[in-house]
Amino acid sequence: MKGNSAIGCSSDYDPQPLLIESNLGTYAICGIGMINNAEELIKQFLSFSGGHFGAMTGGEVNGTELVAALINQKSSFSDGIRFAQTSIKGSSSIMILKDDGTIIAARDRFGRLPVAVGKSDDGYCVAFESFSYKKLGFDDYRELGPGEIVEITADGVNVLAEAGKEMRICSFLWSYYGYPTTTYEGVNVEVMRTRNGSIMAQNDRMNGGLPDIDYVCGVPDSGTPHAIGYANESHIPFARPYIKYTPTWSRSFMPVHQSDRNRIAKMKQIPVHELIKGKKLMFVDDSIVRGTQLKETVDFLNQNGAEAVHMRSACPPIMYGCKYLNFSRATSDRELIARRTILELEGEEGEKYIDEYADPSTERGKKLRQVICEKFHFDSLEFQSLEGVVKAIGIEPCKLCTYCWTGKE
Repeated sequence: MKGNSAIGCSSDYDPQPLLIESNLGTYAICGIGMINNAEELIKQFLSFSGGHFGAMTGGEVNGTELVAALINQKSSFSDGIRFAQTSIKGSSSIMILKDDGTIIAARDRFGRLPVAVGKSDDGYCVAFESFSYKKLGFDDYRELGPGEIVEITADGVNVLAEAGKEMRICSFLWSYYGYPTTTYEGVNVEVMRTRNGSIMAQNDRMNGGLPDIDYVCGVPDSGTPHAIGYANESHIPFARPYIKYTPTWSRSFMPVHQSDRNRIAKMKQIPVHELIKGKKLMFVDDSIVRGTQLKETVDFLNQNGAEAVHMRSACPPIMYGCKYLNFSRATSDRELIARRTILELEGEEGEKYIDEYADPSTERGKKLRQVICEKFHFDSLEFQSLEGVVKAIGIEPCKLCTYCWTGKE
C-alpha cells in the first residue's frame, strides 16, 4: 500500500481494517453493520472455494473478512460490494482503500446508517458522522444515497453504482445514538431532540399528564436536549440535578457484562444536592432499553432526598432488538424491559398484544406503565409516541426504520 490515503474504523466487535490480497488486488477494508446470516454465508463460501477463514477468539469469523470474501467472488469492486450487500441479511456499509490510494465507499442497501462525503482544498474524506471531518477543516460535500457506491480520489468523487430509491434510515440515530452536531438527511440531531421534547410536552398537556414538578431534567447526555425541549414548551425550569463524569467511559451501555455497565454508570453520577433534596423532578431519557441503569439513577436520586421522580422516554417502548445495527448488547427481545414486563404479566400469550401494550390509551398499555413505575419507583411514566418521533425527525415516514418499536421491516 502506498500514497497519502487512509481508512479506519472504531469497532467493538472485529479487528479492522483488514489487509486483503485477492483477485481484485491488494486492498484494505473496514465496515459497519450486522450480518445475521454469517454462518450460512461462511458454509456457502467454504463449500465451493476451498478457502479458509482465520478464527477469532471464541471461534467466530471476523465479519469484515467475510464481507471481503463475498466481494472477491466478483470481477470488480462495485459488483462485489453489491453482491455482498444483497447476500447479507442485516446491513453492511463498506469502505475500501485500494493499493493506488483510491478509496471506495458504499452505503448499505437501505441506507440504515449514513455515509457522508466531505471536501476541502486538499481533497475529500468519508465518515459516518459529518462533524468528525468538519473538525479537520472539511465541509459537507454530499451524503451517499442508499446502496450508492463511489470511488474517491484527491481530484473528485466518481459514482460506481447509483443510489437505490428505497431508504430505511435508523430513527434511533436521532433519538439516541447520533452525535448532537451531526446532520442526517438534512435533519440535525440536536434540533430534532429539542423538537421531540417539545412534542412530548404538548402530548402530556393534551392528555392531562403534565405533572406538578419543580424541574425538568435530562438523563445525560443524549436525554438533555429532549428535556430542554420539554422544559421550553411546558414553561417549567430546566435543571441538572446531577452531572455526568465522562473522562473514562463515554457510553456505559457498551461493556459486555451487566455488572460492569452498572458500576460504570454509578461512577459517572455526581449529585447537585441543592437541586435534588425535597424537589419534585421529571427526567427525560433518550430511551428505556433494559432499564437497569435507570433504576440505579432513580435509587441514587431518592437516596439524595428527591421528593418525587417522574420519567419520560423520548421514544416509544422498545419491543424488538435491532437486527440491522450493533447498537445494543441485548441478545434477546426478553432482555428489553417492555418485553420482560409483558412476559411477567401474561406470559408468551402477551406477545400477541404488543401493539396494545405500546399504546397508552389501552388497558394493557396502562398496565405496562404502572408495573414499570412500581419496579423503578417512578411517580409517573410515559413514552413518546411513534407519531411524535416521526414528526420530530421530519422526513417521510416510509424512509425511516422503526423496527425496534414496531417490529415492522
